[in-house]
Amino acid sequence: MTAPQTSQRILVTGGAGFLGSHLCERLVESGHDVICLDNFFTSQKTNVSHLLEESNFELIRHDVTVPIWLEVDQIYNLACPAAPGHYQYNPIKTIKTSLSGAINVLGMAKRCGAKVLQASTSEVYGDPTVHPQPESYTGNVNPIGPRACYDEGKRAAETLFADYHRVHRVNIRVVRIFNTYGPRMHPFDGRVVSNFIRQALQGNDITLFGDGSQTRSFCYRDDLVEGMIRMMAAPDEVTGPINLGNPEEFSMRQLAEEVREATGTSSQIIQRPLPADDPKKRQPDITLAQQHLNWRPEISLREGLQSTIRWFRSIDFEDFRPPTPNY
Repeated sequence: MTAPQTSQRILVTGGAGFLGSHLCERLVESGHDVICLDNFFTSQKTNVSHLLEESNFELIRHDVTVPIWLEVDQIYNLACPAAPGHYQYNPIKTIKTSLSGAINVLGMAKRCGAKVLQASTSEVYGDPTVHPQPESYTGNVNPIGPRACYDEGKRAAETLFADYHRVHRVNIRVVRIFNTYGPRMHPFDGRVVSNFIRQALQGNDITLFGDGSQTRSFCYRDDLVEGMIRMMAAPDEVTGPINLGNPEEFSMRQLAEEVREATGTSSQIIQRPLPADDPKKRQPDITLAQQHLNWRPEISLREGLQSTIRWFRSIDFEDFRPPTPNY
């Protein structure tokens, strides 16, 4: 592989995860020297095993809460469990990952003079009272609720990024990621797309929490990774936060029906009580992403679901260990 003229040494924390592995793949294909760092709590080594033979890829088993000394030009900080069942399984570890992880990558960026991107989340908006959510909206978050370890951890990480930029002039980028799906999702990650697909393919009832009227917007993996790469390449004054997500809004019942149709399952849709603090609406305002990154999603939910379902059909669920009892 011929390295590009602008080849960079790039660290991806959480690089063996669903999004991280695809990001590593894209960066390796572009000729960059990529270091993937992961502790494999919710990720799979098989997500990046095909990259191990590449001379410009390195895999390190390491927990981002522990400092590590590396020399890099760019850092993508994706390390953190993102599914409610996983981050609620060990909430203290979750918030430590967001806080200590941010401190460690920001310290590395400061020392190396590296650009560093924080993968934040739409969960910083909590259960929003503004719809759709622009970056100027400061959110409606319960700081002591069952989701707070993730919501407030990501909010505090954004604070650290902003302060390192103000105080130490660290070159930061912050993206707020809305619901994302696609191949390599862990089948037991507890996310709604993977839950519905797995249940449909196994012929089980499709579990709908609440009455199914709550909404989300679903961005396909490739679109989301493209947005992160564009954010890293943006001019230095574009620090964010910038929303990355698909502005098309779907109810949970609509998603369940889409999955039923796409899989051809005879599974029935059943209702369960809505979990505490589960947001009723979630939809990104992507005006800033369009203005600063010339980015908007291109892959429709129907097209993305077909690709994701093909991948789910290709795997053996027995090969995947549920990371926690909560799935």
